[in-house]
Amino acid sequence: MTVRIVQLGSDRLENEGTRIGTVRRPPRGVPKAEFASRNYYDVWFPNLAPSAETMKLGQEASTPAQWTVFTKKYRSEMSTPDASHTLELLAALSKQSNFSVGCYCEDEAHCHRSILRALLAENGAALDA
Repeated sequence: MTVRIVQLGSDRLENEGTRIGTVRRPPRGVPKAEFASRNYYDVWFPNLAPSAETMKLGQEASTPAQWTVFTKKYRSEMSTPDASHTLELLAALSKQSNFSVGCYCEDEAHCHRSILRALLAENGAALDA
């Protein structure tokens, strides 16, 4: 059993399980009834998305120093009790079922999901390569 980190809207992988959207906003121009069938997500869970202010820092980061600022701010947001409990829960669930979490960004290396991957690993999640 594992958790996969995915780009929302991408083709689903075999045995991927429930897809969780860790994004601030639903996809634009897509009817809610079509989110799952268009491979965005089955469940929207913005609790693990960066705040609007932090997300803007990440989107505007064009240097390693700016990305570091974004990373620190997002990690700080994910250290709150609610976020920490959520990460612990997902890590535990990853050992018993398949599911995926994701964001819309094309490049995982320049997306909060790369940090989310690390946070899940730090919490002992079983991650798919």
